Amino acid sequence: MNITDVRVRKIAKDGKMKAIVSITLDNEFAIHDIKVIKGEKGLFIAMPSKRATDGEYRDIAHPINSAMRELLQKTILESYEQALGEPEELHQIAE
Repeated sequence: MNITDVRVRKIAKDGKMKAIVSITLDNEFAIHDIKVIKGEKGLFIAMPSKRATDGEYRDIAHPINSAMRELLQKTILESYEQALGEPEELHQIAE
């Protein structure tokens, strides 16, 4: 499985959330609303989630293994860093 497109929408206001990202896998499947968050140990991604009836948030889509999570995080954070240097609101990387 390859990440074939990454679209970064930077968040202008101050806060922990720095961007909202959409990715496309193999030019066939899109995942929207992946968040780039600044935490105490640096930037990380948070997969799209929704609030359950018990008040907890549950991921709607997520990687099954750590290798895929690392690939997603590395690719998304690299695209975010590139987008920081660009003036437009939407940054796109296509393979």
